[in-house]
Amino acid sequence: MTMRNSAGEIAQRSRDIIRDRKHLEGPMLPILHALQAEFGYIPDIVKPVIADELNLSRAEVHGVVTFYPEFREHPGGRHVLKICRAEACQSVGCDNLADRVRQLLGIDFHQTTPDGAVMLEPVYCLGLCACGPAAMLDGEVYGRVDEHCLSEIVGRLGR
Repeated sequence: MTMRNSAGEIAQRSRDIIRDRKHLEGPMLPILHALQAEFGYIPDIVKPVIADELNLSRAEVHGVVTFYPEFREHPGGRHVLKICRAEACQSVGCDNLADRVRQLLGIDFHQTTPDGAVMLEPVYCLGLCACGPAAMLDGEVYGRVDEHCLSEIVGRLGR
């Protein structure tokens, strides 16, 4: 679905997604994941729809969306680059790597490049603790990332 759709179309598509999942035990997270997969983020307009469908307050929905860093409230880039910031990766140089990627992209964590190509996100463990520092680009993980590898990864983004 493209974001050119009207608010009514977004709300209706959201209701369909919610109704497909609201029977699940603890349906909020599966619903939010599905909505983010559909729209690329959690639009403000869907929060009252979720609240209505699940008989929750808007504050409860907003609290869940803002608590989990995986959920975005604004559109992200076409590519998502995540740099592990967990302790194991910190011990092998992820801070320098993070500084370098921010310099290469000209953005900070939780930002998207002006051309909309890349969103940079911190992540707190990719499960590659023995192979740090680690990064993930569009779901593909990389271990033992150094500046050379990082430059190659950024170069693949086709900005």
